[in-house]
Amino acid sequence: EKMNERQNPVNYKIVTAHIIAGIIFLTVAITAGLLYSLQFLNKYPLPGIEFFSPGRVRMLHTNAIAFGWLLNGLLGGMYWAVPRVSGYSVLSIRLSWLVFWVLQILVLSAAIGILAGYGQGIEWGETPIFVDPFITLGLILIAINFIPPILRASRDAPLYVSLWYFTGALVWVIMVYIMGNYVPQFFIPGAAGAAIAGNYIHDLVGLLVTPIGWGLMYFFVPVIIKKPIWSHTMSLMGFWGLAFFYPMQGIHHFMWSPVPMHVQYSAVVATIAIEVVVTSVLANFILTLKGSGDYLRTNYPIRWFYTGMVFYWVTCFQCAIQGTLTVQKLIHFTDWVVGHSHLVMFGVFSFWLMGIITELWPRLTGREWYSMSLHSWAYWLNTLGLVLMFIDLTIAGVVQGFTWWGLNHFMDSVKFSIPFWFVRTLSGLMITAGILSLIYNLWMTARSEKVYETKIAVA
Repeated sequence: EKMNERQNPVNYKIVTAHIIAGIIFLTVAITAGLLYSLQFLNKYPLPGIEFFSPGRVRMLHTNAIAFGWLLNGLLGGMYWAVPRVSGYSVLSIRLSWLVFWVLQILVLSAAIGILAGYGQGIEWGETPIFVDPFITLGLILIAINFIPPILRASRDAPLYVSLWYFTGALVWVIMVYIMGNYVPQFFIPGAAGAAIAGNYIHDLVGLLVTPIGWGLMYFFVPVIIKKPIWSHTMSLMGFWGLAFFYPMQGIHHFMWSPVPMHVQYSAVVATIAIEVVVTSVLANFILTLKGSGDYLRTNYPIRWFYTGMVFYWVTCFQCAIQGTLTVQKLIHFTDWVVGHSHLVMFGVFSFWLMGIITELWPRLTGREWYSMSLHSWAYWLNTLGLVLMFIDLTIAGVVQGFTWWGLNHFMDSVKFSIPFWFVRTLSGLMITAGILSLIYNLWMTARSEKVYETKIAVA
């Protein structure tokens, strides 16, 4: 029976648990990233300790972000949004808690396995092979838990676009994870395996994190500003554009490789097409905000959301440029790519999650925010730190590319890069300070005695 909209179909405890777990892994990931950056300055504090060798710490950094922080945070957002949009609870709250604890155990097991030297040689697929079957099973259980309320809602009325995005992600990620972690490792070696690994790198972002992230934006933005999305038709065009073009993009990681040229050309076309799709999505959100622009000044979640959207457009615009054969000659294997990945994984999806946490935390804890000024510090330290890192690494990548292109001695590129690497560490410290500001605000809010006056917003 469909829930009365006055009732609350959301389980606050599971949402809170995923947010807290995500914050813990975010802290681990940022610490690992900061440590790794010191290696480039010859200041690594743990030299000679194999368990904490820089290469393994770098893999810990990326996997803790992807599976510990982003996946936990996105699941927390879905546990809030799916019941409210569909009007039905997830299939089983017991299954929700089982998935929660299994996820934490698996992320921790993967981290220990990576540090112990059992990581796979696949970018973003470094999770040890003995962990992969359980992650696959966990992804299947997540789909089993979320899809039933969406199917039930589809019988009542046409699905809202958020549920399209969520459904796509839940189905796609199972296939993507199996493809990336098993096929190159056991079935298809060489250039063909590398091509599949390249697809996996991009599809993990484009067919899991991206659709869930945009689905949550389509839920939270209209609820907060109390206006419907400008065009439901345009929102569905964005979904289908993502579905058709994103899976072909990953080959642009292997331009000028033995991968067949017609496959490389298809990646160039798909990469440029995605920029068109993203432009339409951003336009939809900008037109939704038309007449309500003051929310950018007064509402921190909206500020986080729209900053992330702008960064997403910049990321895809940069991708459309760097995905061409001409530019790949210059920037492949350089720090340009590192700056690009930080802009999308942190500047887009992490910003969206920080906006979601900012919106939900008072409701989850029943307490008013401890400090609004700490919100400002968190936003500006993260934003300015990230912009500085992005610009710094983009310029560093161009310098490195021209140095290699000119056939200079490799150590020349290292010497030229050291000032840029110093700025990267400095910008990382700014980001770390911003995250700590947010965490401190979350902690003090949870301990506050000032009760939050619940304002239920029904999507």
